[in-house]
Amino acid sequence: MEKGSYEGLQDDIRELKTPDIDTWTNQYRDRAYTIEMTIPEFTCICPKTGLPDFATITIRYVPGEKCVELKALKEYIVFYRDVGIFHEHVVNKILDDFVRACDPVSVEIIGDFNVRGGIKTTVRASYKKEAPLSDTIPA
Repeated sequence: MEKGSYEGLQDDIRELKTPDIDTWTNQYRDRAYTIEMTIPEFTCICPKTGLPDFATITIRYVPGEKCVELKALKEYIVFYRDVGIFHEHVVNKILDDFVRACDPVSVEIIGDFNVRGGIKTTVRASYKKEAPLSDTIPA
């Protein structure tokens, strides 16, 4: 790889093995309500420089059958401290893993990264469960 190139740095990020996020049964799944979690001490590593990146991660979701267990979420987030990953990829990877874990009605992940090199980066990724086909066809 040539010096200064980003080629190949994140080719396998979707296959990155991360810790499981445990869940518990939502007793109010008949009601739409929002859960918001803020993680102000998120860290990962810049895959290009090896320097730490700092961010506040916000997760805002409407649960379905399951809610996320907070201790498991904390352990999941701490995993990234030693991972070289771009800001855009980390937010999307968290979204993929979160949806896989709890199958929410909807979720938005926001990564608000500290200034680096004079540039502030905020990355947002979201998911919304599609309505079942029977709900979209007029009677």
